[in-house]
Amino acid sequence: MLKRRISRREFLKLSLAGAGAAVFLSMGQWKVAGQDFPQSNRLGRVLAKLDLKARPSMDSQSTGTLFDDGIVVWEREVMGEPFPMYPTNRRWIQTPEGYLPAPLVQPVENIRNIPLQSLPETDDGTGMWAEVTVPYTIGYLAAQAPSSPLLKELPPDRYRLYYSQVYWIDDVQENSAGMTLYRVREKHGSYGDVFWADAEAFRPILENDIAPIRPDVTDKRIEINLTKQTLSCFEGQQEVHFCRISSGAKFDAEGNVVDKWATPVGDYHVINRKFHSLHMTGGSAASGYELFAVSWVSIFATGGVAIHSTYWHNNYGEPMSHGCVNVRPDDAKFIYRWSLPNVPYGLGKKEVLGYDNVTQVSVREMI
Repeated sequence: MLKRRISRREFLKLSLAGAGAAVFLSMGQWKVAGQDFPQSNRLGRVLAKLDLKARPSMDSQSTGTLFDDGIVVWEREVMGEPFPMYPTNRRWIQTPEGYLPAPLVQPVENIRNIPLQSLPETDDGTGMWAEVTVPYTIGYLAAQAPSSPLLKELPPDRYRLYYSQVYWIDDVQENSAGMTLYRVREKHGSYGDVFWADAEAFRPILENDIAPIRPDVTDKRIEINLTKQTLSCFEGQQEVHFCRISSGAKFDAEGNVVDKWATPVGDYHVINRKFHSLHMTGGSAASGYELFAVSWVSIFATGGVAIHSTYWHNNYGEPMSHGCVNVRPDDAKFIYRWSLPNVPYGLGKKEVLGYDNVTQVSVREMI
């Protein structure tokens, strides 16, 4: 069933107090976030062109075809035959129409939120951080033309903001159809593109939502096992969190063995830069990437190698990245809040020099 989440008391007060301050924007045909998606508590977003299968096997009969950003009802996860691209992953998603390989289906929800009519004051000015809670919503550029290389290659209706991305909201308006819109941007690492988007697609993130977890504990460390593709958080000798990861890829798109994307091994790493959300780019024109609003980024090694959330694959347990450690959004958020250093809410970033008030990260290959 489609859910509608009410903001917490502080934000509700702000919403009511500013209800008379909205102005009208006329910006063409706007799409309401989430209204065309299936009404189910669990959904999946298809990440590439895929055939639905009658059984959880690539050799079974096809029952249909889905394309990028197709949204399906996620009934359950089952074990089946390995997907040829990722031979150790046997997870499949059962939908009412057939089965899809889990590595290429992002788990999503369709939660619409009550919009605010005014924004709070923070330690970095007026605005708030907010998380996308629908499979995706359309972002309408505030400028005449995009600055991002990726956006220049896309038609306007493909400017999409995806589930679990985190953005900074710095203005709220109302268009001529009475729809509340947020002005959405990335604070860190972007080319400067600013969007207007349906406010119902965004859940406000309060300071309490990202408050440090057990900040009084200083004996914290993270152990990453590249062989098993796992990550563990320790307080002293006690493991307090465990998750699957995707570290640096071992093969390129053509199947060639590569070393340039390896996650650096060592016991000397520390988390010294953190971002609530970061625009990430890298690589060459032929094999580069550009990723918008990657949330809960904890950088621990030279070259921007980080632990961060992922919305472009669901293949945890296999190496997939350009050197970073990909984890599920909830895992990334826990690690971000639990580890040192702590990050100011409004600014949304923290950089430290030296080895004081940081968390050690050990990266090893082991059995």
